Formats: sequence, structure tokens, C-alpha cells
Amino acid sequence: MKRLNTLVLNITVTIIDYLYRGRDFQRFWVLEEIARAPYFAFLSVLHFRESLGLRGQWHLHLMKEHFEQSVNETEHLEYMESRDGNRYWIDRFVARHLVLVYYWINVVYYWLAPMSAYHLSEEIELHAAETYAEYLTRFPKDVKIWEIMNDEIHHWQELREAARIIHPDRLTVNEKDAEPFPPDVSDLGVTTQIIGYQEHELISETTK
Repeated sequence: MKRLNTLVLNITVTIIDYLYRGRDFQRFWVLEEIARAPYFAFLSVLHFRESLGLRGQWHLHLMKEHFEQSVNETEHLEYMESRDGNRYWIDRFVARHLVLVYYWINVVYYWLAPMSAYHLSEEIELHAAETYAEYLTRFPKDVKIWEIMNDEIHHWQELREAARIIHPDRLTVNEKDAEPFPPDVSDLGVTTQIIGYQEHELISETTK
């Protein structure tokens, strides 16, 4: 399924990049509109499972995390709107129809194969971070885009961790892999590497 995810994503990215070449904030707005859909879908499935009494060990944690991710992506979306990302009706038409389809795909995908659904979202978040990084090679002083790029990297890390703690076939923890979560990193330095391009060097941002 990972190969299929990558293939579908590459085709979609190629189309979006072609349609939105030279229109950075319109492309960013479309990407942010799409990026929210998986988190809404994950929450829908988690709530439905909760209603059926199928609560897994990390169920509440995942619900909280995906809600926070959806809020953060909405904040990104509103910022892109403040920079005229949704100015043209054709962009709104394309994005909202894509989101409608993508949301329901993710609902089914997350119910049947949550690991694969997480992988697809990881790839999307990584692509978003790379898209912002490319923009920052041209406009390195755009502080807000730096912040948004870091958020996308953080979401990518969260999705990888979410995939790690769930069983491949259902939203419960594989007992042999069960560990305290979130992990205790209070005594460690957590390093996020941000790729710089052209005149920018690799930047390491360390938080404690």
C-alpha cells in the first residue's frame, strides 16, 4: 500500500504543481485545505468506534492529537486566506471538491488500514514541508512560513509516532510493543532538522 500511496501522491502533486505554478499562496491554500481532511476523517472513525465501544488503549490520545492537528491546519488555512490564497472561485471550487473526495477516502482507509492511512498523511505533510522550504529559498525572511513549515514537520513526526503505537490491523496497541506514550523526553534534547536550500545551510533547532 505504501507504493500505491506514493504513486497517487506523486501524480496529484504533479498536477497541483502544474496548475499552480507561479501562484504560491493559492497553491499553499489548496494544500492546507486538503491537509485538514485526513484529521477530520481520523476523528470521525475514532468517534464512531467509540460509539460502538471499540475504544483502544491509545484511543483518547489519538482523538486529542488529531483534533489539535486539525485546528493547527485550520490556522494555517486562515493565514493563507489572509494572503489571498482563496481569492479566486476556481481555486475554491477545485480544493473543496478534492477535499470532499479525499475525506471519504480517508474515512474508509483509516477504518480498514490505519497504518496505510497514516503513511499517506505522513507523505502529504512531508511534501507540504518541502513545498514551503522551496518557497523559503526565494523568500527567506518570511517568518510565518518558517513557522508553518516547522508545524508540518511536527505533524509528520506525530503521525509516525501514531502509526508506531497502533496494531497494523486495528486501532489497539500490540501488547508486546506497548510503551508509555507520549515518551518522556524531559531529560533529552529533541532535534528537528530543517532542510535549507541554495544559500541556506542545514539548520538544527533543538528544544528541551
